[in-house]
Amino acid sequence: MTLTARRLVPGAILLAALLTGSVALMRTGTYGLTLFLIAPFAMGALASMILRPPTARRAIAIGVYAALAGCSFLLLLGMEGIICIVMALPLAIPLAALGAWLVHKTTRSAGLLLLIPPSLLFDATAAPPLYQVHTTIEIAASPEQVWKHVVTFSELPEPHEWYFRGGLAYPKRARIEGAGPGAVRRCEFSTGPFVEPIEIWNEPRQLSFRVTENPAPMHEWSPYAHVLPKHLHGYLVSEHGQFLLTPLPGNRTLLEGTTWYRHGLWPAPYWRLWSDAIIHRIHLRVLRHIKTLSEG
Repeated sequence: MTLTARRLVPGAILLAALLTGSVALMRTGTYGLTLFLIAPFAMGALASMILRPPTARRAIAIGVYAALAGCSFLLLLGMEGIICIVMALPLAIPLAALGAWLVHKTTRSAGLLLLIPPSLLFDATAAPPLYQVHTTIEIAASPEQVWKHVVTFSELPEPHEWYFRGGLAYPKRARIEGAGPGAVRRCEFSTGPFVEPIEIWNEPRQLSFRVTENPAPMHEWSPYAHVLPKHLHGYLVSEHGQFLLTPLPGNRTLLEGTTWYRHGLWPAPYWRLWSDAIIHRIHLRVLRHIKTLSEG
């Protein structure tokens, strides 16, 4: 066996094992450090080990291509949709490029395998952190006028924002069953309802509620009719919500919306950037609608 074949065969075997392991993690719903950090780093490293680029720049390019190829593979298998792949690329591409560059510099890659057991242990035991997103808006109306549109509001216009039109879930209307603590508010989204039993009904100052049902956070784009990766259910979970209404001078109201939520994706700080931004824009869509209704 030639030197090239001795390098190519084990590299190809390891690369196939890496892809198979990544698919297995996604099928079991283990969206953690192994999938989002170790796998792209190892993919770039293995590609560099197999192809032996002559320069560091070529090695980095090989890592980038390896990350893109791996993500395209998941898309073609129907394991993921375009939206989530685009969200993962800012992690995957630099890590794959780093892995390819390190192998080019050191010509060693076997040590990468030592990273997998501790990352899998972390993924299996880490508890989803609780986060908070807080959004405010000023309304030219009294708290009494604003309150009735907080509790329930009419149909919102179709969104024009590209991220909602692209598949992210967005609120459409809200209705209430009953009044006071124990009433149930249902906030209808494009992907289904949030069910929100009321815990604090302090009219017209505070409305606080638990969230007992969460719809999917998005509709995925895919070449296939329906793609349902596990992270669409049970990974971005709202637990509590609250509206606070504070009277301001001039018959105005400061309306504050807050959501407490968890997500089971790691590395958590990276995915929080996306989830906080998404929830903040959902808040703004609701608060601006309440403002329009109250001031009208």
